[in-house]
Amino acid sequence: MATLGQYSLFLALSLALYAVGGSIVGARGRDLRLLRSARYATYLTALVSAVAVVALIAAFMTRDFRVQYVYEHSNRALGPLYTFMAFYAGNAGSLLYITLNLAVMAAVAVAWPTRAARGSLPYTTAVLMVVVAFFVGVVLFLSNPFKTFPFTPPDGNGLNPLLVHYGMLFHPPTMMTGLAAVAVPFSFALGALLSGRSTDEWIDAGRVWGLVAWLLLAAGNLFGMWWAYTILGWGGYWAWDPIENAGLMPWLAMTALIHSLVIQRRWHMFRLWNYGLIIFAFGLAQFGMFLNRGGPVVSVHSFAQSPLGWSFLVFMAGSTLVAFLVVLWQYPRIKSERTVESSVSREAAFLVNNLILLAIALATLWGVIFPLVSNLFVGETITIGAPFYNQVNGPLMMALLALLAVGPFIPWRRASVGALKRALLVPALLGLATMVLLGVLGVRLPWALLGLGLCVLVTAGIGQELVRGVAARHRHGEAYPVALGRLVRANPPRYGGHIVHLAVVMVAAGIIGSHFYTTQREVVLSPGQSVTVGDYTVQFQGARVIPKIDHLRQQADLLAYKGDRLLGTLSPWQAEYPNLGFKPTRVAIRSTPVEDLYVILGELLDDGRASLQVKVMPVVAWMWWGGVILLVGILVCLWPAPSRRVGMLASRPAVAPAPALPRPVGMDQGTE
Repeated sequence: MATLGQYSLFLALSLALYAVGGSIVGARGRDLRLLRSARYATYLTALVSAVAVVALIAAFMTRDFRVQYVYEHSNRALGPLYTFMAFYAGNAGSLLYITLNLAVMAAVAVAWPTRAARGSLPYTTAVLMVVVAFFVGVVLFLSNPFKTFPFTPPDGNGLNPLLVHYGMLFHPPTMMTGLAAVAVPFSFALGALLSGRSTDEWIDAGRVWGLVAWLLLAAGNLFGMWWAYTILGWGGYWAWDPIENAGLMPWLAMTALIHSLVIQRRWHMFRLWNYGLIIFAFGLAQFGMFLNRGGPVVSVHSFAQSPLGWSFLVFMAGSTLVAFLVVLWQYPRIKSERTVESSVSREAAFLVNNLILLAIALATLWGVIFPLVSNLFVGETITIGAPFYNQVNGPLMMALLALLAVGPFIPWRRASVGALKRALLVPALLGLATMVLLGVLGVRLPWALLGLGLCVLVTAGIGQELVRGVAARHRHGEAYPVALGRLVRANPPRYGGHIVHLAVVMVAAGIIGSHFYTTQREVVLSPGQSVTVGDYTVQFQGARVIPKIDHLRQQADLLAYKGDRLLGTLSPWQAEYPNLGFKPTRVAIRSTPVEDLYVILGELLDDGRASLQVKVMPVVAWMWWGGVILLVGILVCLWPAPSRRVGMLASRPAVAPAPALPRPVGMDQGTE
């Protein structure tokens, strides 16, 4: 398996480089056979990358500890599911996993481009395969998972206990794939510029792949929050850790891009701005790889420190510089046809939305790199903690939520203040009523009141538009469910966007409620004693030590009550591994839509007592359900409208495109 994987990587690198050269030479020489050959090389790169991944998985499943990577990240005590997932648990295997995903996405993008992007497809292919070749080269020469020992150890070191959790099935794959996926819209944008064709033809492909990358990054961040919440035992889900920020920053940039592409597609505005956004997002994705791959910024989530991360920093700098040079080269052709006509218009709202998102991303980036800057200039590493991010980004996120409430009601080009007031009247009154009601019920914190009021304002605005649309269709004889379905079907991007906004509101409400209104107590209990937190009572029954194959599990058995009603048992535990400097923790959670009862085992004392931390955290579950609704919204956004011709631009570009390359037979279908 190691030999097969090694040769597969060499073949993948050769194919990727051939695809780069074949695409460029074929495009310049209008050689149809060479273009077709380069396209096939792109498909084969994905295939042989898959062979390498299968070879590594097979080495894990057969316990081939002669392979160093298998020895370092598994052992015989590990179950089949975690043995399978262990192949991306370390630096080398996770890079191979990213390489496979990137190669597959490149093959799909080349096989099924949007109609408008087909003329510049050879250049897009070349850019994509440069990125793929870089990743294959890093795996092959800097972090090879197929290195072997001259002997076969009887057993392996085992998997990091923090990774022995179902969250590993979701968080690392989605986050890694999301960071890699940003390369696809980046390649379409740069390919359009390199081809000398229309600067608008990448919009549809950029939007589709931008939504894919955005969804993967959003899911990766939410799964990471859920993982931290359920396994780390510190009682939270977000700590502004550098690696957490590494996933957040490109997501913010992609959010800005997706909104801004709407303006470019509709009005041929923001062309230069959008090129800057996708280059910035791609640079942030590579910066995230740099941080996670052993960069100098300390994080509990990053791999062991190594020089590997610097290769991504060099690649980020080089690719960003080249991309900006291409933009400067084509600058005369990128000028927008129109400008923002009024400060009270949807275009202006989108621009403000972009600026707020970028401000959050840049503030977060500054917090991440500040330890490096301080060490460089004053010789001391000064770390920025959560208070900085909360104080700077908190108000910006509130402003973003307010814009989310107002923006959809503002017409294109120019709006009258009176019309805007009429559109916002009912949602604004409901938002104010909510704030008053919450104040009466005892909510006094200004930021919490404002945030929850804005959440209601956004929800009421979306509900008002849906009610009006369904009512109008119902008056024409359609039943209410049919009217709702056809309303959404008639304009999937608009109503899919509304669903995504509702998901964002749910996540925001969950963060506000749990951040400002968590109650907790830390106690030491003897068997039979209890503690009350809010409406809940937790009674300690006793402790057990449960022997496992490779560790001892120290478990506390608890009874949970709400008032006088028995809810059931809770069993938080810690695992004690030989030669491990810490005890991995599993919290016990009883979750409802209203609140979570959250119990952490701190320590079992020699006299039989247990140190416990008990929390009651309001509406945390809204964040996880918001993630499900977000997925539904993105799927609706990607669904083509009935009357829409996929891939066609709204109008002709501002400049005459360069003559199109003759395409091989079958190019219109993306296959031969």
